[in-house]
Amino acid sequence: MHIRNYTSKDEAGWVRCRVLSFLDTAYFDNVIREKETYNNPVIELVAVKQGQIVGLIDIEYELVERTVCSRGVGLGGMIWHIAVHPDFRRNGIGNLLLCEAEKIAIEKGLNRLEAWTRDDPWVHKWYKKNQFIDVESYLHVYIDGSLEMKDTLTAKVPALHLVQAFSHYNGDNKDNIKAKYKRVHECTCFEKNLIDHI
Repeated sequence: MHIRNYTSKDEAGWVRCRVLSFLDTAYFDNVIREKETYNNPVIELVAVKQGQIVGLIDIEYELVERTVCSRGVGLGGMIWHIAVHPDFRRNGIGNLLLCEAEKIAIEKGLNRLEAWTRDDPWVHKWYKKNQFIDVESYLHVYIDGSLEMKDTLTAKVPALHLVQAFSHYNGDNKDNIKAKYKRVHECTCFEKNLIDHI
């Protein structure tokens, strides 16, 4: 198994790895059919074993402070994707990808990494084990079906019936939102100061 830079020829394997990696997480339905592109520079690495992509990490980084990351001082990088194929978990692949990405980030002059993730305990544990701290959160709210839509959303277009909606909630009444809607996820920001870990 080796870590290398992503190339455009890797796209199909990258997408497959990401989809399979997310199936048993709170992001199970966050399916993309092609690899995202970014407006800023990016660190894109893949872990390859016997020709198969078994892990990936994408970090979009700033050339101007606060143009990618939502918080912090100095230049940061946002981890948009980090995933390990479920058949290859527990082999340190995620740690290897993160370690290599951090080396590159430091060479690029970044002083921190930021990542937002939902409420999978094992994912939170992994970030904390890798010296990230949780710094803030908001809610991802799925509004589904006529009962949940009632008194929440209505369509202004005649004969258009809302069936499902996805929303962000960053207010002070999280418990009320969690009680009102069936599927609500806490989305937490994890941040790592790279300078302290050199």
